[in-house]
Amino acid sequence: MKTLLLNNKSSVAYDDSNPGDIKVFIDNKEHDFKGSTENRIDYAIATKRNKYAKTLNHQFENLVLLTGAGSSIDWGIDGKVGQSMFSLWDGVEAELSTELFSQLLEVIKYDDKLPDGSIVKNLEKVLSMATPAIPYIDEDGIDLVDCVDRIKKFIRNACMLNLPDNAPHSILLNKMTKRKVTLPRFRLFTLNYDTMFEQAASRNNFTIIDGFSFGIPRVFSGRNFDYDIVSRNQSRVKEEDNFIEKVFHLYKLHGSVNWEKIDNKIYQREGIESPLMIYPHQSKYESSYEQPYFEMMSRFQNSLRKENVFLVTIGFSFGDKHIVTSIIEALEQNPGFQLMIINRSIDESNVNLKPFIEAAKKYSNISIVAETFEEFSNHYPDLQTYNHDTNKQIVINLPTV
Repeated sequence: MKTLLLNNKSSVAYDDSNPGDIKVFIDNKEHDFKGSTENRIDYAIATKRNKYAKTLNHQFENLVLLTGAGSSIDWGIDGKVGQSMFSLWDGVEAELSTELFSQLLEVIKYDDKLPDGSIVKNLEKVLSMATPAIPYIDEDGIDLVDCVDRIKKFIRNACMLNLPDNAPHSILLNKMTKRKVTLPRFRLFTLNYDTMFEQAASRNNFTIIDGFSFGIPRVFSGRNFDYDIVSRNQSRVKEEDNFIEKVFHLYKLHGSVNWEKIDNKIYQREGIESPLMIYPHQSKYESSYEQPYFEMMSRFQNSLRKENVFLVTIGFSFGDKHIVTSIIEALEQNPGFQLMIINRSIDESNVNLKPFIEAAKKYSNISIVAETFEEFSNHYPDLQTYNHDTNKQIVINLPTV
């Protein structure tokens, strides 16, 4: 059975174990095709998209998007694309050389193995073991400091990505920012270090409120998130603020390739040698209590505590303890909170995702959708653009005779 959409009140799945008689289940009931010859899997996929589009067509007061590596993997130009932690392992091994990388694993006693005896490619755990071991290990032939620095440099360079013309980032931004002017700005939180969303925003003439000043040099201050951009028209009889379109908030929870810290000030600029980033490490939770990450994390937690909030996650592995803790708290404490998880598949063998799969079976405020980042961006409902003029129209419904 392959589940495409899972929710306590709505679900779509199909069973293709018998190619000659594919069964489609909608809301836990087998669909009767009544002799129709249409492609049953295509029907199931279309039904899934109609269902989640119906949910997203609602204008939620607070709309929040959280993205992880899945929104960058395989996107880039000239052969340099976003990578998973699994593929980064292979790149690091090539960078250090197989001999040196093997020696590093031996020195830090990393020996995680799969049932078939092959090594578990967990680069985050390698860094977590190597970094604190630096003061205590002095082995001939290996320089732990140099190895860790080279791994971090490789990760940084791998995240220096350019947005291709066909990337879905622009499509999703254009759709999710179409909101009534009376509603709070759309908020985008990302765990990625790259600047794919910033590049998409620049190409499409968006204005980003990202915590940095609008002057040059761009300096970070948490109070910048409290500002907005409006159009002031002095010629109107009644002066009031007009909130312009194509503005959204961007929060980079783990830092960015274009952030730099100098004398306790955080700057945003290009071509940085030592960017301010929380590298893959098991102490990410502790690092999130330092600035500017603490400011970003506080804003994320506060966003999930608001009334009528809808959180969409895309490409997030649910492996980051500090992020997952905030989401679980919102599910348990905020009655106005809804969560939609977009993942390539709904796989119950996924240890991180399984608790949310079980919760989605019981509660109606959690939905899990089997969809890629590109597919979801293309099928996210394209709502009408709201502005002050349409919002102020007076509609009179006359009774029909």
